[in-house]
Amino acid sequence: MKPIQKLLVIKLGGVGDMVLAFPAFERIREAHPKAKITLLTTEPFAALARASPYFNAVEADGAPKAPGGWTSLIMRIRGARYDRVYDLQNDASSNLIFKGLWPAPPWSGTALGCSLPHRNRDRGRMHQLERQADQLMEAGIWPDAPTRPLSAAPPDISWILARSPQPRSVTIAGGHRPLVLLAPGPDAEQRWPIERYAALARKLQDAGHDLVIVGSLEQSGLAHKIQREASRARDLTGRTDLVQIAALGARAAVAIGNDLGVLHLIAAAGAPTITLFPSSVDPAPIAPRGHVTVLHAPALKDLPVDTVVATAITLAAAAA
Repeated sequence: MKPIQKLLVIKLGGVGDMVLAFPAFERIREAHPKAKITLLTTEPFAALARASPYFNAVEADGAPKAPGGWTSLIMRIRGARYDRVYDLQNDASSNLIFKGLWPAPPWSGTALGCSLPHRNRDRGRMHQLERQADQLMEAGIWPDAPTRPLSAAPPDISWILARSPQPRSVTIAGGHRPLVLLAPGPDAEQRWPIERYAALARKLQDAGHDLVIVGSLEQSGLAHKIQREASRARDLTGRTDLVQIAALGARAAVAIGNDLGVLHLIAAAGAPTITLFPSSVDPAPIAPRGHVTVLHAPALKDLPVDTVVATAITLAAAAA
């Protein structure tokens, strides 16, 4: 058998998907300690990937906008002559790459005709942590993979946190206040009403907590609505990269929100995390892993503010 010296790993995003891929990245590196491993991803995740201990190179043009970009990408991958590809994206984009490379190198994934197929027909109902562990088990590099529901541990992001060791609370002029992160999320239909977040922030501020709002720049308007009710809340929407959000998670006494992508990272950093779901959604395949509390209501607008406040205060006190 030809030695595996050059590997390509494909993972394009988003935030939660990238964070949940860290255990798979780690296992691939452990299985191929001397190989040159390249990650194909997209620009928002390139800095985080380059800071990780898993890759020798990171290429950030994995989602071209034009047909010519796809042609150039496929030609470059073909010219690299990879000995194996681990496709952790497993969607139309990576399938297009597989087809463009035909005959493709040894390929782990779900692309039709690949040489190391992930055959589990129930994979679509699995949490990403167990699903990717199962894929790598079938590829022959993770014999004791945690594939049972809830068996996979949270992603290890200690390599991020080592760069910014901080206590779980912050000291400000008024004294020692526990830090609460709010991550409302961009999707109005899947989000607890912003008025409830504002009321939550006011009550937590009055109870002696420091508040930081995180998310994309497009969510700054939501942050401003929260600040009208909680004047001390700090708006960091659009002002933090993923490494900085992880560092905030390591300092937080509790995090609350609907933005699952950000919350996957914050929970992996160790923050007690509260996620809010309508009863119609099963959180098992999508919720963050770690010290996570799921609060349900038949409709999110029916979830009482006082319920979230009480849960947050209890978790923050336990983390102190």
